[in-house]
Amino acid sequence: MKKIILFAALIVILASISSYSQSKFGLGIIVGEPTGISGKYFVNKDNAIDGAIAWSFNEYGSMHIHGDYLFHFYDVFTKEVPLYVGVGGRIKFKNTGEADGNDTKFGARIPVGIAYMPPKAPIDLFVEVVPMLDLTPSTEFTFNAAVGIRYWFK
Repeated sequence: MKKIILFAALIVILASISSYSQSKFGLGIIVGEPTGISGKYFVNKDNAIDGAIAWSFNEYGSMHIHGDYLFHFYDVFTKEVPLYVGVGGRIKFKNTGEADGNDTKFGARIPVGIAYMPPKAPIDLFVEVVPMLDLTPSTEFTFNAAVGIRYWFK
């Protein structure tokens, strides 16, 4: 029940931000590891904050929330296909259905990806690979990878 309330609160917050952003805010889905709802807000032309509330299918499955600060590079490929890199964090909540000591994890993320932003459509398509260093309950190096699509609100 707490997860449903947290998810609903996130959607309300993200939707309310969109009314002030004038096409700086996108909301959509991310599929892969993790899979869920993805949001992105451009603070200026080159930098954005993105995040997701999603389900991680690794191990026994659990809720995954992440947030990143991204730097976009429009001169690597084309203006419509920027490369982006960033730094952020994630929390992967303990799966209470398992009795093996599967603890909540907190770690750092370094997303690297590309996005396709069609000039005449209010969407973007993206693919990213994310090296991560979990810091708790033990130090562990892992990866996430996903594709996604977002709608950009006006």
